[in-house]
Amino acid sequence: MVYQGHNALKGLIIMVYSNFIDLIDLNDRPVSWWKKVIELGAEIAGHPEEYSDACKGKIMATLFYEPSTRTQMSFQTAMLRLGGTIIGFDNPATSSVAKGENLKDTTKIVSGYADIMVMRHPSEGSAKAAAISAECPIINAGDGRHLHPTQTLTDLLTLYKEKGRLDDLTIGICGDLRNGRTAHSLCKALAEFRGNSFVLISTPTLRIPAYITDILSARGCPYKEVNTIEEAIGSLDMLYMTRIQRERFESEEEYAAQKDIYCLDRRKMAMAGRDMIVLHPLPRVDEIAMDVDEDKRALYFKQAKYGMYVRMALIITMLSEKDNKTLLLSGRVHNGVKCTNPRCITNSEHYLPKSFRGTRDTLECEYCDERVMLEF
Repeated sequence: MVYQGHNALKGLIIMVYSNFIDLIDLNDRPVSWWKKVIELGAEIAGHPEEYSDACKGKIMATLFYEPSTRTQMSFQTAMLRLGGTIIGFDNPATSSVAKGENLKDTTKIVSGYADIMVMRHPSEGSAKAAAISAECPIINAGDGRHLHPTQTLTDLLTLYKEKGRLDDLTIGICGDLRNGRTAHSLCKALAEFRGNSFVLISTPTLRIPAYITDILSARGCPYKEVNTIEEAIGSLDMLYMTRIQRERFESEEEYAAQKDIYCLDRRKMAMAGRDMIVLHPLPRVDEIAMDVDEDKRALYFKQAKYGMYVRMALIITMLSEKDNKTLLLSGRVHNGVKCTNPRCITNSEHYLPKSFRGTRDTLECEYCDERVMLEF
């Protein structure tokens, strides 16, 4: 549903809604909604057999344009455990995408076959673009290096179960914070809870984007940026390790310069508190030594199982909510402005409205949150 007006100086005003509850960005939904999903996930984890027919007769489509193990399989397992069925692809080369079909047509067709659709795509903003034309609810399973809301729900359920709270935590996040969509989503989510502070551990090259630190500042969340695990680990309630993401670098040389900088090992774990927990969205490459796996504070494999339960809760919640809408775009269309993020979906799917927030010399893309500086 689209409502438009026009202002000649500031661009076309646009309001775009989908007719469903979509999960594009976890922060699009109120914290009370997150808590409902998390609490249901905790209930399912304790009694999964009681939900074996919760989605009987329902079909979930999984469209994975990028490789995935945990996210794809946990979604598929979640739907099967709920009594539903699945369709989709895990390699676009086996679909009509290989023939040049655009995102709009693929999602329009597949969403007509399914009751709910899960999509992972390498372009930032792709889930929002898909939701504009989809005929069923959309779940963002990762859009490039932008966001990963269901991993964040997994992380929140893990904290809820293992720490007993989501507030008053000191959270360390380590690794590729520039490209890490899990880090971005986690910061945005935990900033909504009282008393949380952040220690962002990365090299200067891999610092977290400014729009994330702006959110932390706006929420009144203390944060600091440091270069090493050692200078932070003793003060943390949770250390969230991430891999250096080879697929997000422009060149092999750039990746090689960063890839071996961080490794959590027994020596570093000895500096941590007894109650600190270690999480990781996985896959692991070499940023956590194998001998850490035996430490009772290392919870990343348990975390992955929580991901299945929280996705079961999410599917139930989204399929049970009727007569709701999701606001997708609410900015202004500037047809003469190009998003400066080369990975933004608007730079490959040219039919999409070029919608931006902001009205002065700085605009922000509504799909990928990239800032665009205007010159006059």
